[in-house]
Amino acid sequence: MAKIKVIAKAKKVKLTAGRIAGFECPKVKPQTFLWSDDPLGLAVRAYPSGAKAFIFQAKVKGQTMRLTIGDVKAWGIAQAQAEARRLQTVIDSGNDPRQVKAEQEAAKIEQASAQVMKETRETVTVGKAWKEYVEARKPLWSAIHLHDHETVMQAGGDKRKRSKKLTEAGSLASLASIRIVDITPERVTEWAKDEAKIRPTRARLALRLLRAFLFWCARHPTYKAIVTSNSAQSKDARESLGKAKAKHDVLQREQLKAWFDAVKQIGNPVIGAYLQALLLTGARRNELAALKWEDVDFQWKSLTLHDKVEGLRVIPLTPYVESLLLDLKCHNDTPPNVRKINALKVAGKEWKPSQFVFSSPTSAKGCIHDPSIAHRKACAVAALEITLHGLRRSFATLCEWTETPAGIAAQIQGHAPQGVREQNYIRRPLDLLRMWHVKIEAWILNEAGIKLDDVKTGLRAVA
Repeated sequence: MAKIKVIAKAKKVKLTAGRIAGFECPKVKPQTFLWSDDPLGLAVRAYPSGAKAFIFQAKVKGQTMRLTIGDVKAWGIAQAQAEARRLQTVIDSGNDPRQVKAEQEAAKIEQASAQVMKETRETVTVGKAWKEYVEARKPLWSAIHLHDHETVMQAGGDKRKRSKKLTEAGSLASLASIRIVDITPERVTEWAKDEAKIRPTRARLALRLLRAFLFWCARHPTYKAIVTSNSAQSKDARESLGKAKAKHDVLQREQLKAWFDAVKQIGNPVIGAYLQALLLTGARRNELAALKWEDVDFQWKSLTLHDKVEGLRVIPLTPYVESLLLDLKCHNDTPPNVRKINALKVAGKEWKPSQFVFSSPTSAKGCIHDPSIAHRKACAVAALEITLHGLRRSFATLCEWTETPAGIAAQIQGHAPQGVREQNYIRRPLDLLRMWHVKIEAWILNEAGIKLDDVKTGLRAVA
């Protein structure tokens, strides 16, 4: 703080409206003062710009202090004199007016914060905080994880794209209108018992998402005073939903022909190719669905998948999968008929090939989203019960027939390396993976009764 120069012999006068109006600061000075004779310490400070304000100057603990009371246009003389006397009273009581003012301001802020907290506690609902939570965490989540959060809280009742039925309410929709402060272990347990009767699997996921949400609330600047414990950690709620049963569905060797025959009869060639590639690569359903043409290297026979473990994973492009993708690329690069092109022009749109290998014109993202419906129908025709993840499990199991080293199959599928040797010493090149992957594919196709025949346009599969 700059040292204040005190004018010891400054002339003191009685402040009047006329004297204040006629008081001016010379242009050569930064400021000048008109000191009052009552009370002592009160003055009018003028600047070369013409601005004037009441100030109060006194000594606090041996040091000169100067405070601005206010503009002369806003403060009357009597008001300024009363404020000066009040400040002097504060000093005489042994306090610093500046510290007293700071404490008062802090108290006001604390009071206002407490009021906001009280209003928040009384009004904020799970649904409102959930939107804020999703918006804050969205950059850190995958598209699937974000979709799960949106689905469990959706109100339902919206029109579907491919069905006349309306969308159903999400698992947590019944909690959306409830205040966060009212989310108790008992209420969560009651919710879990209701959900366990209709959709226990989705409810287990919803409970995990709710638990993570409440942990976030406990760290939030505003909500942490409301959420002092995590009600979603209720043991009773977990027991009400039961434990998830591990699935063991897998295609047996003798079932391969029936499965391939049924899948090849699917009317949508994109879904048919996707399901066959899913089995023959052992990839995760979402990482394969998001495959783009820029990730396919037909020259060096490789696919680059966006791996949730390693970030990116490069696997071989085997002959049969290559033939499937070449068919899709030919279809993708071919413009639709004139009628569809004209319809797009009328709508102000322009046709262009899709960037996704397994594209879908009805999907918001542009790639296929849920091929499980078509897959279940195909499995019903073949009298089989197999899920999409079961195809990934089938790849790992069928590799055993070819005596493929476990590390090779795990690397193709994107499983994290197991053991010190796998993690730190073994670095397999793509050619080594290709040698085994081609052998795996050839064995599966042979068991399915499919043979490969070279043609000019590329490798094509013929039954």
